[in-house]
Amino acid sequence: MGANLDKPGLQTATFGAGCFWCVEAVFQRLKGVEKVVSGYSGGQTEHPTYEQVCTGTTGHAEACQITYDPRIISYDELLEVFWKTHDPTTRNRQGNDVGKQYRTVIFFHDEEQKKLAEGYKAKLEAEHIWDRPIVTEIVAFKKFWPAENYHQDYFNSHPEKGYCTLIIQPKVEKFQKVFKDKLKK
Repeated sequence: MGANLDKPGLQTATFGAGCFWCVEAVFQRLKGVEKVVSGYSGGQTEHPTYEQVCTGTTGHAEACQITYDPRIISYDELLEVFWKTHDPTTRNRQGNDVGKQYRTVIFFHDEEQKKLAEGYKAKLEAEHIWDRPIVTEIVAFKKFWPAENYHQDYFNSHPEKGYCTLIIQPKVEKFQKVFKDKLKK
């Protein structure tokens, strides 16, 4: 499932859930996650830049590519974190971040990931967790373009920045309370 060729046994998941700084800050704290890279996926422009993606014309979503060890954390567990750490009912928006690049999307790497993602979404829809319908896209992974270096490990490198203290820190704190048993030591 989502085989990762860098290290035998590792798998890859790719999610878009708003600003990639927020997504990265959450997933890199999970046991079993080896690496999280912020970047762009789902668009038509080759080698997009942040400035291009921000125009909303490239079709890309800000996304994170997550390399994980399925012996420690499953794809289902990653999906649980994905669904519980953003609002899957807002189309092209997460909080104050607005635009197609901030859409909620799961880029599946194989049929098993597709099946699990669609099953999880159907379960949440049946439970009526939210007042509005889930708009998360579940689409085949095609290509991932890493973002510029200054976007990588952003929250950990810049905790004093306004966006980090006002937006990311509260999200990370909430995540750490809910998923305390899944956190790295």
